[in-house]
Amino acid sequence: MNDKNEMRLEFESRSQNESFARTVVAAFVAQLDPTIEELADIKTAVSEAVTNSIIHGYVDEIGVISMHCTICENELTVEIIDQGVGIDDVNKAMEPLYTTKPELERSGMGFSFMEAFMDDLQVVSSSGTGTRVIMRKKIGRIEMKRRFAPQTFEIEA
Repeated sequence: MNDKNEMRLEFESRSQNESFARTVVAAFVAQLDPTIEELADIKTAVSEAVTNSIIHGYVDEIGVISMHCTICENELTVEIIDQGVGIDDVNKAMEPLYTTKPELERSGMGFSFMEAFMDDLQVVSSSGTGTRVIMRKKIGRIEMKRRFAPQTFEIEA
């Protein structure tokens, strides 16, 4: 049996579409019955990736952002892809507090949040080629399910 499901979505790089992307990924991952914490982590990571595409990828222009989500067994993979300006130095961009837009009061914590809230983060980019952010998270880890599994008790009469 193939336990794989996927969806693709394209939307304009407008700030109001960031919440739309969060909602869509939350609806898609609902089939895995995530905890509230897992859902919040995923939504925050997607929000950061989409916001990066809007603010940094398409500087002062509207472009297209693609979101590709895959569920395979209990693992969610989310890809956020833009065809924007790209990132000159991915390692530098991923450093906490690094931002190319300090005048917009950007915190430089987007990639740090993505790393903290997801199990795996990959960023593929170079100047002029756009950016692909790939994030993975396992939902309902076995150790958590065991900890919260229903218990049966025998009552002596």
